[in-house]
Amino acid sequence: MSLDKKTAFITTPIYYVNSSPHIGSALTTVTCDIITRYWKRLGKPTLFLTGTDENATKVIEAATRAGEDPKRFVDGLAAEFQRTWRLLHIEYDDFIRTTEPRHIAAVHEVFNRLRSSGDVVKGLYEGWYCVADETFFRDSDVAEDHCCPNPECGKPLRRIQEESWFFRLSAYADRLKQYILDHPNFLQPEFRRNEVLAFIDQGLRDMSITRSSTGWGIQVPDEPDKVIYVWFDALVNYLVGAGWPDHPERFAEIWPADIHLMGKEIFVRFHATLWPAMLMALGMELPDIIYAHGWWTIGGEKGGKSKGNLPHPGDLAARIAELSGADYEISVDALRYLLIREMQFGLDAEYSETAFLQRFNSDLANDLGNLLNRSVSMAGRYLNGMVPPPQPAPDGYDHLLNNAVTEAGDALGAIQMNTAMEAAFRLVSRCNKYIDERQPWRQAREGDDQAVRETLYTCFETLRVVAMMVQPVMPVAAQRIISSIGLDLNPAEVPWQSVGKWGQCPEKPLPSPIPLFPRIPANLLNRTTENIQESQTTNMSDMPEPSTQPLPAVSVAPFPSNSTITIEDFAKLELRVADVIDCKPVPNTSKLLHLRVKLGEEERDILSGIAETYTADELIGKQVIIIANLQPRKMRGIESQGMILAADMNGQAIILVPETRVPSGSPVR
Repeated sequence: MSLDKKTAFITTPIYYVNSSPHIGSALTTVTCDIITRYWKRLGKPTLFLTGTDENATKVIEAATRAGEDPKRFVDGLAAEFQRTWRLLHIEYDDFIRTTEPRHIAAVHEVFNRLRSSGDVVKGLYEGWYCVADETFFRDSDVAEDHCCPNPECGKPLRRIQEESWFFRLSAYADRLKQYILDHPNFLQPEFRRNEVLAFIDQGLRDMSITRSSTGWGIQVPDEPDKVIYVWFDALVNYLVGAGWPDHPERFAEIWPADIHLMGKEIFVRFHATLWPAMLMALGMELPDIIYAHGWWTIGGEKGGKSKGNLPHPGDLAARIAELSGADYEISVDALRYLLIREMQFGLDAEYSETAFLQRFNSDLANDLGNLLNRSVSMAGRYLNGMVPPPQPAPDGYDHLLNNAVTEAGDALGAIQMNTAMEAAFRLVSRCNKYIDERQPWRQAREGDDQAVRETLYTCFETLRVVAMMVQPVMPVAAQRIISSIGLDLNPAEVPWQSVGKWGQCPEKPLPSPIPLFPRIPANLLNRTTENIQESQTTNMSDMPEPSTQPLPAVSVAPFPSNSTITIEDFAKLELRVADVIDCKPVPNTSKLLHLRVKLGEEERDILSGIAETYTADELIGKQVIIIANLQPRKMRGIESQGMILAADMNGQAIILVPETRVPSGSPVR
């Protein structure tokens, strides 16, 4: 953040209102909301600006196709964007529309200033124009088919010859390049910065910034036959949102922007080249960071409005609610998490509803939801429904929490959303493993009440810290977690810097546990024949004691008489207890985990189709029961030397574990 101004300023691009929002625009807007919530937790005043771009040629064409008056058309879609962002728990501070008087006046002011300074000059434009991309192309850019050279567009271009006003972009090429070289964090990620430098090196040409009027758009001052080119018009919204030109004191507190965030398609040519050159021409400071994230792809190709293959975020949240049984507000938070967790920021990511739902189960239901449910349930069972009084932190555990909070904060500050959540969910996995190591059910059975208090207090402290860490991403879920562990506070008001301090859960009565993220049944996760064949689990009928999550009814088929075996047949099975010493996902499959297990002095590799229920990290250190004399089978190029035993709970594989820890390799009888 800039140190010489009081307010942190973050922006989304303004979105074309030629169709409804989808999860691509939602990704950008949710990310800005997350960063804003984090800044507020740091105690920084913030301004979060978003809005709609309404003056484009494609907008009036969409209105014509819909048979609507353009103004009525854009009014309806702008309202839908606002409704959608509120639905997604997005708390923007200002929503700007480019048809507003304040924006039109500012565009006129920019045009007049640059015309007076000689940075905007009149000339004759002849060349190719893409309506879909709102972009001009020189002849050398266009192939013989006269289609848009953007591979994500490819639509026919229009040949235009008309009198136009030009912005002298070429005059700022050297200065812009030097600024980029002198400010390595200005354009991010780095490989996008390199694309911009290469674009500048190709030679910047002056840009036509007006076109003949079609009756829609911002009129050129004193020339009613021309309108301002939509990209020259749209970029000015950032200045308007900061208070320029009518509120200079406010503008001085807010400008320059700390972060402009957008998809990569509008980064190189417009936000990273045209916009900073315009600001240089106006004598204004450049933004601190201009960041381009990747696209959601489907089959390796960009998904989006034109193809209609990315879902409306409201529809996807409703789908999650329908399949899981979670209430809608929690499903919205889950969607926010899934959007930033499935996207490696800066790169493209393949969109798959199945992948979203599987991560819902693995991260939110099986990990975080299960940790909350089992902790509250065990406190009800062993501690009379109370959070125990503060207990000392296990050796090094307080440092673990503090380090995770620091890592997540650093990642949020660096716009690495998925890295921030990885830090939080490592704590979740560690705490679930801690429960399995400590076995509070055994401690209670042995009458060691102090050990139970220490174990469960660690769980509640972990849940408190995790809730505070995920609050920018899942604000409603974070509040539910905090309330579920007996705390009466608003996570949004807790300073980020104080989150990792140990001992902030007071002795309090607990409410009854309610599943926060109910698990989606496996038969609803688009299981394929290949997925089923990859499974190496054995169906059993028991559940390990550590899981206290409410269990759904399990349908049991009648036992066919011809499926019985003799005791001699059973005696052929060699069942043993094994320690999981390493575990990792199997590449290119969402079902299989590759476990390295130890049986006494022997080590083996086993593939097991339990990745829908467990993450690799949480299995390390567990004890499992395996069939040790099963004939080895090669899958995915790995020889599996045994089979993990697991219960089948409505399609979910729940591994069987010994009630107490036993020596590795112990026989099961």
